Amino acid sequence: METRANLRGVRLSVQKGRLVADLIRGKSVGQALNILAFSPKKGAKIIKKVVESAIANAEHNDGADIDSLKVKTIYVEKGVVLKRFTARAKGRGNRIVKPTCHVFVTVGD
Repeated sequence: METRANLRGVRLSVQKGRLVADLIRGKSVGQALNILAFSPKKGAKIIKKVVESAIANAEHNDGADIDSLKVKTIYVEKGVVLKRFTARAKGRGNRIVKPTCHVFVTVGD
Protein backbone atom coordinates (compact mmCIF):
# COMPACT_ATOMS: atom_id res chain seq x y z
CA MET A 1 0.00 0.00 0.00
CA GLU A 2 1.39 3.35 -1.05
CA THR A 3 0.04 6.80 -0.33
CA ARG A 4 1.05 9.99 -2.10
CA ALA A 5 1.17 13.68 -1.33
CA ASN A 6 2.46 16.47 -3.50
CA LEU A 7 3.04 20.19 -3.34
CA ARG A 8 3.25 22.19 -6.54
CA GLY A 9 4.66 25.63 -7.28
CA VAL A 10 6.94 25.92 -4.25
CA ARG A 11 9.29 28.92 -4.31
CA LEU A 12 12.43 26.84 -3.96
CA SER A 13 15.06 25.90 -6.50
CA VAL A 14 15.14 22.30 -7.67
CA GLN A 15 18.79 21.86 -6.69
CA LYS A 16 18.19 22.93 -3.10
CA GLY A 17 15.06 20.80 -2.82
CA ARG A 18 16.85 17.69 -4.09
CA LEU A 19 19.62 18.14 -1.52
CA VAL A 20 17.02 17.78 1.24
CA ALA A 21 15.09 14.99 -0.51
CA ASP A 22 18.25 12.87 -0.75
CA LEU A 23 18.63 13.01 3.04
CA ILE A 24 15.36 11.18 3.77
CA ARG A 25 14.81 8.86 0.79
CA GLY A 26 14.24 5.28 2.03
CA LYS A 27 14.15 6.16 5.73
CA SER A 28 11.29 5.46 8.16
CA VAL A 29 8.89 8.38 8.52
CA GLY A 30 9.83 8.97 12.16
CA GLN A 31 13.50 9.17 11.31
CA ALA A 32 12.76 11.35 8.25
CA LEU A 33 10.73 13.85 10.28
CA ASN A 34 13.50 13.98 12.87
CA ILE A 35 16.12 14.73 10.20
CA LEU A 36 13.93 17.43 8.64
CA ALA A 37 13.11 19.05 11.98
CA PHE A 38 16.77 19.69 12.74
CA SER A 39 17.97 20.57 9.25
CA PRO A 40 18.76 24.29 8.82
CA LYS A 41 17.80 24.32 5.13
CA LYS A 42 14.75 26.19 3.82
CA GLY A 43 13.66 23.15 1.81
CA ALA A 44 13.55 21.00 4.96
CA LYS A 45 10.60 22.93 6.36
CA ILE A 46 8.69 22.68 3.06
CA ILE A 47 9.40 18.98 2.51
CA LYS A 48 8.52 18.20 6.15
CA LYS A 49 5.00 19.52 5.53
CA VAL A 50 4.60 17.30 2.46
CA VAL A 51 5.83 14.22 4.36
CA GLU A 52 3.41 14.98 7.21
CA SER A 53 0.60 15.31 4.66
CA ALA A 54 1.49 11.93 3.13
CA ILE A 55 1.48 10.35 6.60
CA ALA A 56 -1.93 11.87 7.37
CA ASN A 57 -3.27 10.64 4.01
CA ALA A 58 -2.02 7.11 4.75
CA GLU A 59 -3.57 7.11 8.21
CA HIS A 60 -6.91 8.62 7.21
CA ASN A 61 -7.52 7.12 3.76
CA ASP A 62 -5.84 3.71 4.12
CA GLY A 63 -5.85 3.17 7.89
CA ALA A 64 -2.09 2.55 7.87
CA ASP A 65 0.06 2.09 10.95
CA ILE A 66 2.35 5.13 11.16
CA ASP A 67 5.21 3.21 12.82
CA SER A 68 5.60 0.87 9.85
CA LEU A 69 5.65 3.56 7.14
CA LYS A 70 8.75 4.44 5.13
CA VAL A 71 9.49 7.18 2.62
CA LYS A 72 9.36 4.99 -0.51
CA THR A 73 9.90 7.67 -3.12
CA ILE A 74 10.55 11.37 -2.93
CA TYR A 75 11.46 13.54 -5.86
CA VAL A 76 11.60 17.22 -6.66
CA GLU A 77 10.82 18.38 -10.20
CA LYS A 78 11.31 21.73 -11.90
CA GLY A 79 8.32 24.09 -11.96
CA VAL A 80 7.68 27.32 -13.82
CA VAL A 81 10.28 30.07 -13.54
CA LEU A 82 9.02 33.51 -12.57
CA LYS A 83 10.96 36.22 -14.41
CA ARG A 84 11.16 39.72 -12.97
CA PHE A 85 13.17 42.81 -13.89
CA THR A 86 15.00 45.26 -11.68
CA ALA A 87 16.02 48.74 -12.77
CA ARG A 88 19.68 49.43 -13.47
CA ALA A 89 21.66 52.49 -14.50
CA LYS A 90 21.18 54.23 -17.87
CA GLY A 91 17.67 52.89 -18.42
CA ARG A 92 18.69 49.26 -18.47
CA GLY A 93 17.14 46.36 -16.62
CA ASN A 94 18.46 43.09 -15.24
CA ARG A 95 16.47 39.91 -15.08
CA ILE A 96 15.73 38.30 -11.73
CA VAL A 97 14.89 34.59 -11.96
CA LYS A 98 12.63 33.14 -9.27
CA PRO A 99 12.57 29.35 -9.69
CA THR A 100 9.77 27.11 -8.45
CA CYS A 101 9.55 23.35 -8.01
CA HIS A 102 7.09 20.53 -7.38
CA VAL A 103 7.61 18.07 -4.48
CA PHE A 104 6.20 14.51 -4.68
CA VAL A 105 6.32 12.09 -1.73
CA THR A 106 5.15 8.47 -1.55
CA VAL A 107 5.02 6.62 1.77
CA GLY A 108 4.33 2.92 2.21
CA ASP A 109 5.21 -0.26 4.08
